[in-house]
Amino acid sequence: MYIELINEIFESAPLGFVSATNRLVDYIDSIDNLLELIQQIGTIPESIDHDSTEEKLFAKASDAVLSRAFRELGLRSTVIAERADAADVIATSPIFGYTLVADAKAFRMSRTAKNQKDFKVTALSGWRKDSDYAVLCSPYFQYPRARSQIYEQATTHNVALLSWEHLAFLLKHNIKESEELSLAPIWNFCENYSHSVVVAESKRCFIPEYSDFIVNQIGCNYGDFSTLIECQIEIIKARGGIECGYWEQQKAEILSFTREKAISELIKSRKIDEKIVQIESYIRGLRNA
Repeated sequence: MYIELINEIFESAPLGFVSATNRLVDYIDSIDNLLELIQQIGTIPESIDHDSTEEKLFAKASDAVLSRAFRELGLRSTVIAERADAADVIATSPIFGYTLVADAKAFRMSRTAKNQKDFKVTALSGWRKDSDYAVLCSPYFQYPRARSQIYEQATTHNVALLSWEHLAFLLKHNIKESEELSLAPIWNFCENYSHSVVVAESKRCFIPEYSDFIVNQIGCNYGDFSTLIECQIEIIKARGGIECGYWEQQKAEILSFTREKAISELIKSRKIDEKIVQIESYIRGLRNA
């Protein structure tokens, strides 16, 4: 299922961003095994170029997966059309009437240091506007493990730091909001947590406590969540082998280059010709200024 999604992204890219996004949303809405996508969507494939159309479409696909997951949980949810300074997903509870905005995150395994700006916790809070809750969904193992500003920001602004693994756990246990079970406390976790954490510990990672809260909220055993995490580690290891394999293949291809081909590829990779064109264009424009 995940390989099919990547193929859809590459095949859709030439259609233009809006048409490609619509095609991807329709594809994700039509699949049966959403759980498989949730287990994989947190990792951007190395085969997708940085800052490419395909990378932007992958981000939209992750939004669509998150929106579909919310619907599986019993909420009404849609992916918001492309626009700046706004959340990508919105969801509403048809039973309890609350609304939430959400942002899906995915990272490359080859990505080194991440900082608080990568998670956009404060920005997501601002995008909440009149909604009751704000939810960030990121890979479980990409959240900082010790101390980070994002935990202080989350408790200050009441932004839920959900993970794809949390979603997988909820869906695997067929959790659906009902008159007897509101999911609002899960989205509102940081509001209550903020009253119990002291200032000195405000930047400490609280993901384990959040995981424990989610498990208790739906009446499950924490051992079941630990089992899911162990399974996810194996899935990530397998993906790691695939992603390393991609770069090994790229390395082998480069080693096979002739001298002329290697020089040409180096010039292209450093965008030297484009930089020359831009400088010349700037100089020509001086007389018209």
